[in-house]
Amino acid sequence: MKKRPLILGLAVLCGVFLFFWLLVYVTAGMMGKTTSFPIGEKVGVIEVTGVIASSKLINERIIRYKEDASVKAVVLRVDSPGGGVGPSQEIYEEVSKLAAVKPVVVSMGSVAASGGYYIAVPAGKILANPGTITGSIGVIMEFTNISELLDKIGLSNQVVKSGRHKDIGSPIRPMTEADRQILQSMIDDVHLQFITAVAEGRQLDLDEVRQLADGRIYSGRQALEVGLVDQLGNLQDAIAVAGKMAGITEPPRVVYPPREKAPFLEYFVEETISQVRQELHGQSAGGLKFLWSGIE
Repeated sequence: MKKRPLILGLAVLCGVFLFFWLLVYVTAGMMGKTTSFPIGEKVGVIEVTGVIASSKLINERIIRYKEDASVKAVVLRVDSPGGGVGPSQEIYEEVSKLAAVKPVVVSMGSVAASGGYYIAVPAGKILANPGTITGSIGVIMEFTNISELLDKIGLSNQVVKSGRHKDIGSPIRPMTEADRQILQSMIDDVHLQFITAVAEGRQLDLDEVRQLADGRIYSGRQALEVGLVDQLGNLQDAIAVAGKMAGITEPPRVVYPPREKAPFLEYFVEETISQVRQELHGQSAGGLKFLWSGIE
């Protein structure tokens, strides 16, 4: 008879535990988040899609998986034509840090070109589909000049500047040869940074990469032939490779980052900017880009 209160107490304790566990799980689901308990060995998947305009969210997810002991390997699913140089390099740095402590495998989707390829090169393995568009190793800046149009409609603009190159790239005056030399020098320097990153990540000779880095695009099969990717395969193949590299003997559990809902105004602004950039191919926005402009 004395055992019954003990058994009853354990049953109540287990019931309370299960109740709170379910409450946390359901609440997380309603908030758009997924719970991740350290049970079993996992492969985390991080998706990089569209033009790379910011590194903040991607890097937060990379750091989360780097610090999660239950995530044994990470697959970076890239479907991007690239984007800004700064954000691409910031993601590259975090992928490099992650690859130093855990296996990282890149799975290329429809396109992983320019900055989309840049962020892939620190990975231990890169997989592409046979028809994936990749490569486009290069840097681009584009300017639109409307000075002749202003002259035709009788508008003029007055500029007061601290130095003769302060308004370099201005759309309201022709580009001088000195301006072009300055911009070309900067582009050449950033291009060398890209080439060096590819050579180091892919363990290729620097001069060999130079021959590949004239801005051209490659299919996944062509990229395999020249050493820019390791093998052909889809996302599921990449997950299997990541599990094997992590020493997971059984089919790994696959986890994705929690879906984070931004405040409505922030979400609306970010989505609007993203859509405008996609429509214009980033051509009207200033700044250096690791971007392939051929995507429709």
